[in-house]
Amino acid sequence: MIIILTQPQDVHADGIYERLQQRGLEHLRIDSADFPTRATVSFKCSVTRRPSFSLRTPAGDIDLDRISAVWLRRPLPPFLHEETTHPDCRAYAQEECANLLDSLWDALPCRWVPAPYPVIRRAARQPLQFKLASALGLELPPTLITNDPEEFLEFYARHDGNIVSKLPSPALTHTLKHLELARYTQQVTRRDVVHADSIRYAPVTFQAYVPKRVELRITVVGEQAFAAEIHSQKANRTRIDWRRYDNQHTPHYPHTLPDKVRRGCVELVRQLGLCYGAIDMVLTPDGRYVFLEINPNGQFLWIEQLTGMPIRDAICDLLASSRAPEQAAV
Repeated sequence: MIIILTQPQDVHADGIYERLQQRGLEHLRIDSADFPTRATVSFKCSVTRRPSFSLRTPAGDIDLDRISAVWLRRPLPPFLHEETTHPDCRAYAQEECANLLDSLWDALPCRWVPAPYPVIRRAARQPLQFKLASALGLELPPTLITNDPEEFLEFYARHDGNIVSKLPSPALTHTLKHLELARYTQQVTRRDVVHADSIRYAPVTFQAYVPKRVELRITVVGEQAFAAEIHSQKANRTRIDWRRYDNQHTPHYPHTLPDKVRRGCVELVRQLGLCYGAIDMVLTPDGRYVFLEINPNGQFLWIEQLTGMPIRDAICDLLASSRAPEQAAV
C-alpha cells in the first residue's frame, strides 16, 4: 500500500492520486493534522509482543505492515484539540504529538519519496548543497551566506553591486505560515546597502547575478532528470525570479541537458539522500550551466502541464518500485 502524506488542498497529490488509481495500485491519503483530534496513534510492546505502532484515522485502522512506500508531500503539523487552551499546555502537547507521530514514521521500513523528514531537512541546507554540487563539478555562482554587515559590504563592492539576495532556507515560510508570506530573489539596491547593519539579526544569502539565456527547472525522479526551459527573460515580472509566475508570457519547453550536467544532477540528489529533487539552474548566454539550489520537495505539476514531460508517471513508478531505498546518514 502506498501512503500519500499531505494536506487536504494539494493539487500535486491529487494528480498522483489519480495516476495511482488508473494503475490499480492500492493507496491512501493521510493528513497528519487529523492527529490527535480525529486520529490516534499508539505504541505497544511487552515481554511476549514485539514493539509496534497502530494508527487509526478517519478512514479506518491502517495496517502499517502493508505500507510499501510513503510520498511525503506537504503534510500539516498535528492539530490540537480546542480544549487545550493554555499556551504552555499547547506548546507541550504540540511537541509530544509531533514526537510520537515522527516516531511512527521513523518505524516504517519502506521507501520514502523524496526521503524521511530528517534527510529532507538536512538536504535543504544551502551550504551542504553547494559543497556537494561543487565536488560533482557543477558550476556555482559566487555566493555569501552571512549575518556580518562588513562581509556583505565587501561582497557588494567586489561584484560592483550586481548581486541578488535570497533567504538561506524555507524557515520564513514554515514559521509564519499563518501570514502567508513569501520572499523571492531580489536585486540588492543602494537602499539595502544603507540598511546593511540589519542583517546582524538573521543570515541572508547573497549571490553574484548570473546572466540568463533561460532558467532551468530540473526535476530529478530516481535516475531520471526532467529538464524544462523557463524563458523568464521574456516577461518583466519573472526576470529576476521565475517564481513570480507569469506563465502566459513565459514559455516553457523541454530541455536536453549535457550528459555531464544530467549525471551531476542525479548524483547530487542521490548524495543528499533523496530520490526526488527540484533543481534550479541558469543557462547563461555563453552556454554555461550554473547551479543555484535544490528544493528537496519542490513543485512539479505546472512543469508537466506546460511541457508534457511525464513527471507524475515517473513518481508513480518510484512509489511502486520494491527496490530497497538508499538513505543518507543524518
